[in-house]
Amino acid sequence: MIKIKHTNKVVLAYSGGLDTSAIIPWIKENYSLEVIAFVADVGQSKNDLDGISEKAIQSGASDCYIVDLKKDFVYDYIFPVLSTGALYEGNYLLGTAMARPIIAKEQIKLAHQTNSIAVCHGATGKGNDQVRFEMAYAALDPNLKVLSPWRKWKLSSREELIDYLKSKNISTTATKEKIYSRDENIWHISTEGGVLENTWNEPDNNCWVWTTDPMMAPDKAEYITIEFDKGYPITINNNSLNLVDCLIYLNKIGSKHGIGRIDIVENRLIGIKSRGCYETPGGTILVTAMRALEQLILDRDSFQWRQKLGLKMATVVYDGLWFSPIRKSIQNAAHVFFNMLSGKIVLKLYKGNIIVIKKYSQQSLYSEEFATFGKDTVYDQHDAQGFIKLFSLSSKIRAMKNKK
Repeated sequence: MIKIKHTNKVVLAYSGGLDTSAIIPWIKENYSLEVIAFVADVGQSKNDLDGISEKAIQSGASDCYIVDLKKDFVYDYIFPVLSTGALYEGNYLLGTAMARPIIAKEQIKLAHQTNSIAVCHGATGKGNDQVRFEMAYAALDPNLKVLSPWRKWKLSSREELIDYLKSKNISTTATKEKIYSRDENIWHISTEGGVLENTWNEPDNNCWVWTTDPMMAPDKAEYITIEFDKGYPITINNNSLNLVDCLIYLNKIGSKHGIGRIDIVENRLIGIKSRGCYETPGGTILVTAMRALEQLILDRDSFQWRQKLGLKMATVVYDGLWFSPIRKSIQNAAHVFFNMLSGKIVLKLYKGNIIVIKKYSQQSLYSEEFATFGKDTVYDQHDAQGFIKLFSLSSKIRAMKNKK
């Protein structure tokens, strides 16, 4: 028996999946704690939530709380990150990383409400999520005890977890043949493990959940117009939508056309490389449209600085530093540029591709009058001669010195 002082209650971040289903009986066996299951509804599929309370109770939880966090997740986590242009290692749209802080925050809140002495997560000792959860716990309430079963128990694989659940007569949808680890929310779905552990294996059909195979997507392209006001999408094809409904709609249309699939090997914070298939159809559409607006509106120095902010923000969020001054600082700095993004973008969706075909903004710095290859009356091309002389002066002096 593993001893813990003041035996009482623990709040478990519960998904109903393989790991957290095994954690409930394991905690009761080893700590004699009353387990309260906490389910964060961040937009995962309805199938994942149907019957989840009953499943938690059947697994041994004393109670199960389901909290709808979709609106807060979209408004207070997704769009603040989106506003910075953050992309981890140039590809990953941070779907899992953004969800962990809001889950941890609500988990801590429930722990306070239920007078629990501990919180628990189901992240493995190899991954990033253990850091993200526990960084949030430390920032929000360092006095709560933290349980991380994957770092304690003798179960060493997901296959052993399946056998453990069978011995406890607890049902699970995971099988030894389809043993993928998945994370789903309103922004994305990720798939890891299984055939993906060998980087020479092509992802099979079971690796993709939301999106249509681009080869099987409609043969006819579809056009959509997104209007932005101060960074936020306000209409799609002239229909007004709130941010949650906007994302749901873009996920649906993007999935139909095979948009937003990536198969990447990423550098985890702890030093291990991992491979995952990520599907972010609506997010990929939004990012593409916003970058098109930036091309019109931001001057070169502003664009380059926004890129640096996005690069740093991606690392900060990926590493679990959400509740830190650096995240707030980056977000505030990027909001200056985000607030400038007003206009309309027309996109063409076709077999996994997003093509920007039209862009307009009243804040656009693009001037056809100046950029034209035809005759104009606003730009004197002779002016470039003096500019080039000054701009190249240091190169000229260096060449002269070298020649001597």
